[in-house]
This record gives sequence, C-alpha cells and structure tokens, in this order.
Amino acid sequence: MNNKRGRGPREAKEYEEEVIQIDRVTRVVKGGRRLRFRATVAVGNHKGRVGIGIGKSTEVQGAIQKAIAQAKKGFIQVPMVGLTIPHRIKVKYKSAKLLLMPACPGTGIIAGGPLRKILELSGVQDVLSKSLGCNNRLTNSHAAILALSSLREIPWLKKVAPVVQPTATPHAANQVAEKPKADTGAKEHSANTAKAAAPSAEKPNTVPVESKSEEAKQ
Repeated sequence: MNNKRGRGPREAKEYEEEVIQIDRVTRVVKGGRRLRFRATVAVGNHKGRVGIGIGKSTEVQGAIQKAIAQAKKGFIQVPMVGLTIPHRIKVKYKSAKLLLMPACPGTGIIAGGPLRKILELSGVQDVLSKSLGCNNRLTNSHAAILALSSLREIPWLKKVAPVVQPTATPHAANQVAEKPKADTGAKEHSANTAKAAAPSAEKPNTVPVESKSEEAKQ
C-alpha cells in the first residue's frame, strides 16, 4: 500500500501563538457546578504587532482557539528603534507595576513571566525590565500590553544616521593636534637659548669697566 499523500510543504505561519496560562474556572448554578477552562494566549508576528486574548470553553483547545481569535482582533503596533524600545516607560495596571527601559545591542530580553513572552512575540530583542506588585499572570499580561501601547515614536532617532568615520581620520587628527605642541616647544627652546646667551654677551662689557675704575683710584 502506498501511504504517501499529495501534501505539499506546510506554509509558514504569519503569526505565532504562545499560551500564557490555562485556568479551570467553576461556576455555581442551581443544579450544581459547571467546570470550564480559561486560556490566556499571546499572538505576535515578531515585527512589532502583538496582542493578547482570553477565551473560555468546556475544552482546552476550544478555549485556546477563542483566545487566539480575540487576540487577533486587538493587535497593537509597538514602535521600535532598531531592536529595542524608543524610551523608558513605567505603567501601573491595577496592582501590577512594570518598568521598561531600552538597552544596548546584545543585551537580550531581561524579563520573566508573561512579559518575556509578549516582548519576544512583538520583536523586541534588547530591553531591561522590572516587574513590581502582583504575580498574577493575567494582570501582568494586561500591564505589558498597556506599557507597549503607551510607547511613542521619537522622530529625531530615525532622522539621525550613525556617522562612520574612516580609519585614517583619527590618525590625521592626532597629527594635526600634535603639530602646535611641536611649534610651542621650538619657541620655548629658542627663548631659553636666548636667555642663556644674554648673560654671556653682557659679561665681557662689565669686566673692563671695573678694571678701569680700579686703575683710576690708584
């Protein structure tokens, strides 16, 4: 039997999903208790778009699918400068407090919990952060989205391009800077030689005058 099927290669997904938390939620009704699942999912494309969603269902997969659909409806655009955020920001959402700061290239994502997953999906690769307040994943997820949506673009960071200087420029600048020092040294040396020569030139003139005055006294 030929088990090969005519399936082509799978297409790469435009958005990537990351499950943040799955909770079991019970609701008390007249007939007893009803058990459902609540899923918190983050969705992003690693290019500045990210969102979170919450879905509830009697099955885990159904809750995850609902959360993904809700997250895609509430995407936000994260402004970035290179691979980091444009400026420092501190937000407070309910009892959660988040502090985000830009970092140098190569620093990585210094964060943990749901904030790290959301930053990775948004495309930020260099950032410093600190989570204060509560440890609730759902509250911290909303605080992270609030912080990223509150970022603003800085126009002059995009206009100013890095200036690349050739290797020969610093050497030439050093030569230009050292040239006046050589001239001042030559001037000081000439002045010192002139002062040293002045007493020797005056000495022969003073000796005969003293000898003449002694002969006149005799």
